[in-house]
Amino acid sequence: MSKKMLGDMMKQAQKMQQEMARIQEEAKRKTVEASAGGGMVVVTASGAMEIVSIKIEKEVVNPDDIEMLQDLITAASNEALRRAQQMVNEEMGKLTGGLNIPGLGNIFG
Repeated sequence: MSKKMLGDMMKQAQKMQQEMARIQEEAKRKTVEASAGGGMVVVTASGAMEIVSIKIEKEVVNPDDIEMLQDLITAASNEALRRAQQMVNEEMGKLTGGLNIPGLGNIFG
């Protein structure tokens, strides 16, 4: 491999790394929502895999059935995080052109 080819590859790798950093920063600002219990619990998560907010309707708060509320929060949180990961993976897929490059899919996880 010539020095020029190697240099070009290094430039491309550096450009991709910069683009990945840009996507990561953008993902931190993007959010997705998921709900459980017919919208009684709504969880918002960011592309940085952080829960941003949780909204709970009064009707679902029953002191005699705390387990149901916990289950709804857990279900909505897991779905929100799954959707956030999917959003990030789709953005990374645009960068890599659909290439299957090991490690890129879970860069934020």
